[in-house]
Amino acid sequence: MGLTPLEGLVMGTRAGDIDPGVIFHLMETLGLSVKEVNDILNKKSGLLGISGVSNDFRNLLEKIEEDRVLLAIDIYSYRIKKYIGAYMAVLGRVDAIVFTGGAGEKTPEVRERALSGLENYGIVLDMEKNYKNFAKEEEISAPNSRVKVFVIPTNEELRIAFDTYNMVSQK
Repeated sequence: MGLTPLEGLVMGTRAGDIDPGVIFHLMETLGLSVKEVNDILNKKSGLLGISGVSNDFRNLLEKIEEDRVLLAIDIYSYRIKKYIGAYMAVLGRVDAIVFTGGAGEKTPEVRERALSGLENYGIVLDMEKNYKNFAKEEEISAPNSRVKVFVIPTNEELRIAFDTYNMVSQK
């Protein structure tokens, strides 16, 4: 994350990385205020804005045959792939890739799209493992993958509550 949560991946309602010129374009062509553009980029963009359906992958996967929904999933997956490539370049090598959170744990379609074509970089997905349901941490990379790929279920709300409790309990 940069200065705000807008930087990074396309999210449920956030635009993610965009050309800053989009802001000026929206203001000039549509006559929008700074507050209105901020509202669009934070609350009406991302998966919701692209798909026109929802910001929830469960709803999107039910309507994956719709063009805008498929576009949203493809853009999301493409951006993950782009970040994987960027971080591989910066780090020089990658030992593992971890998918977690609701989208990472429950969307094998996204994992498949995000990792396809990365075999020359040592990332090979085991398709059978990828499409399993996950109750615990599991490796989903193929045996010949130099980079390990994992799905790690998480409970973000519980983690936040635990960390908050520990912070306020300290003297």
